[in-house]
Amino acid sequence: MTERKEIYSVSSLTREIKGVLENRFPYVWIFGEISNLRIPSSGHCYFTLKDRNAQISGVIFRGQAARLKFRLEDGQTITGLGRVSLYEPRGTYQVIFEYMEPKGAGALQLAFEQLKQKLAAEGLFDAALKKPLPPFPGRIALVTSPTGAVVHDMLTVFRLRYPNVELLVVPVRVQGDQARLDIPAALSCLNRHMAADLIIVARGGGSLEDLAPFNSEEVARAIHQSVLPVISAVGHETDYTIADFTADMRAPTPTAAASLAVPDKRRLTEDLSVLTARLRLCLDRRLSDGRQRLNAASRRLVDPKKKIYDHRLRVDELTQRMARAIRRELSDRRTAQNWRRDRLAKVSPLVSVTAGRRDVQGLSKRMGLAMDGRLARNRDTLKRLEQNLSALSPQLVLDRGYSIVRDSRSGDVITRADQVEIGSSLDVVLADGSLKAVVERKDDGKKEI
Repeated sequence: MTERKEIYSVSSLTREIKGVLENRFPYVWIFGEISNLRIPSSGHCYFTLKDRNAQISGVIFRGQAARLKFRLEDGQTITGLGRVSLYEPRGTYQVIFEYMEPKGAGALQLAFEQLKQKLAAEGLFDAALKKPLPPFPGRIALVTSPTGAVVHDMLTVFRLRYPNVELLVVPVRVQGDQARLDIPAALSCLNRHMAADLIIVARGGGSLEDLAPFNSEEVARAIHQSVLPVISAVGHETDYTIADFTADMRAPTPTAAASLAVPDKRRLTEDLSVLTARLRLCLDRRLSDGRQRLNAASRRLVDPKKKIYDHRLRVDELTQRMARAIRRELSDRRTAQNWRRDRLAKVSPLVSVTAGRRDVQGLSKRMGLAMDGRLARNRDTLKRLEQNLSALSPQLVLDRGYSIVRDSRSGDVITRADQVEIGSSLDVVLADGSLKAVVERKDDGKKEI
């Protein structure tokens, strides 16, 4: 009879197998494709890892999953480090992963692409959300490391281009896990206190791992939520980060950001000179046009005596028309009165006739007085107009010893010494005649008369 072999219970056999597996494979690297991915509310990730011929259950717990540089998805091919474990209640084994990285592109590059797609779908890169930069910022906040060449180079550019701007250096870490917390905190503080007109987030170049904070979701959302406009100046010219896509403007380098943020004082000086010259030219043109209109108006000026004569003729005409109208009115009234008197005579209304005669006489007297008063007022008005116009007559000015000087060639009235040159021919109008004159000397400046 053969020797009886040891008989295992299900539990003891399972424990033995568990011990053998876990001791034989404490940590293994395993390669395969993820499928059936499940992420319950606990945050742990459960999935199946398979290749063409086999499959195995896998899990990565929440703490390790949070440290991954990319997001797990069905269909991803990964290489992971884990330990083999057997789950005794069901007698199944699985791999508990501690670390994973995707096949092909590195984990950081994959994380970059995944976050970029996610934020783009949310509209964080929309050009319509970009805020304009202030043309003449009074204060600029530099969110960067306070040491190193970056801040020094930026300060040099600001001093050369626009020394009037006030610079506020906000020191933050720009590398490592703490940087993704420092940068959003600095942006939040600046926006809360409205401490600047413009913010520049900057650091020098580096590897994708060095630039990881600027590819983080925390920094991207802090830039997007900033009320103050933000320029992203991270890395070298060929480096692109998530912060670049979210910022209101991307600068290829930190020094380029300084140039974009402020105008060039030399260019401003040149522009001011050009605008000053244009303004002076415009004013000269307006003054020249004004002189031409003044000269034209002076030529068209009517002699005041002729105006008085025209008004006198008009008054005489109106006076004659009024006299004729009054006489015609009196004649019509006398005719009507005579007609009434003839009618009354036929019936001998002596009292009515006498009263009517008195009315006619009174009316005639009042109308005569009214006509005399109206004529007197018109004559007074005419005399006053004649006096006013005479006071404005250029002849009176000439009678007081002044003269009118005109350029003999153009006929323009000369009011300033700079309108003529030595040797210019002039016409001088006096109170009783005119003279021809030639300019022999010019004295600049006004003299008391």
